[in-house]
Amino acid sequence: MFAAIFNIGWAATQVSHMAMVNCISLNSTSRVALTSSRNAFTMVANLGLYAIALVVFGVIKAGSKEDTETQYRWIAYSSITIGCCFVVIFLMGTKEPRLRIDLKETSRARIPWVYWFRKILYYQVAMVYLLTRLVLNVSQAYLAFFVIDDLQMDQSAKALVPAIIYICSFVVSVLLQEIPWNGKRLKAYYTAGGIIWIFCGAAILLLPRDISSFMYAISVFIGIANALMMVTAISMQSVLVGAEVGGCAFVCGSLSFLDKMSCGLALYVLQSHQTTSPRGQLNNNQQSVYLSVTRYGLGLVPALCSFVGVAVTFFMELEAAGSLSKPLLREPLLE
Repeated sequence: MFAAIFNIGWAATQVSHMAMVNCISLNSTSRVALTSSRNAFTMVANLGLYAIALVVFGVIKAGSKEDTETQYRWIAYSSITIGCCFVVIFLMGTKEPRLRIDLKETSRARIPWVYWFRKILYYQVAMVYLLTRLVLNVSQAYLAFFVIDDLQMDQSAKALVPAIIYICSFVVSVLLQEIPWNGKRLKAYYTAGGIIWIFCGAAILLLPRDISSFMYAISVFIGIANALMMVTAISMQSVLVGAEVGGCAFVCGSLSFLDKMSCGLALYVLQSHQTTSPRGQLNNNQQSVYLSVTRYGLGLVPALCSFVGVAVTFFMELEAAGSLSKPLLREPLLE
């Protein structure tokens, strides 16, 4: 029940926040910069959670199962409290913006759902966003298990490896804000991120335990690829929306619904084979590589999704959509 309530609140927050980007500005580069900033602060929030956990683990020592439960309970309480404080600051401290430029009434009017279903670009963007979320969510779900169970690294690695990924994603997200964007660059940067993830997936599948320290280097490239793919995939939604901001909520909401359903289904299928799948073993110069479901979930699934995402992106006609080939406005839509 708690998980269901949490996801309802998370979906409402995520969709409205993603749609807000398209309402703030119609300028293509500004929209990508806002998306990059959003992704960067997401990484800051993830790192902040690690900082909270570090403080809690230092204050409360885990000597029993009850102590461990207390630790994670305080981590949850602290993160929820801090998050609620920022929500209150945003709602109470942010002045309600108003339109600086009079748009056509058709741009602000509510657009029927059927309108988007007639666009080929909608299905292409939906596929790319869905695959990108699969890459990020499935890999995050299996990362800690792979590091501890498959590679048998130190317990600290299950915190250090994700931290490296978040830091690299933060740096790349900040750098992406300084680039003037067009359709070709969106496709090129997404393709670059996808190719990096394909190589990372192959490295994860073949990584033996005795050189498990290479996982730290792989995590650097995973962080870079995550930022490149996530920022550009969300920015493609802005290309789809264009100046028709009346439909941005439906676009963001429908794509978010698809990504949550697909991620849940993918994790369910993988977990259903967790205990029944045989654990293959490959011997190469007395080195063992165990092909577990965890390794498939972290290496094979993201790599395949990245490959398909890159293929779909190749056939996109973002320039024809008109949103990035020529900026719609040179000034913000709101003030």
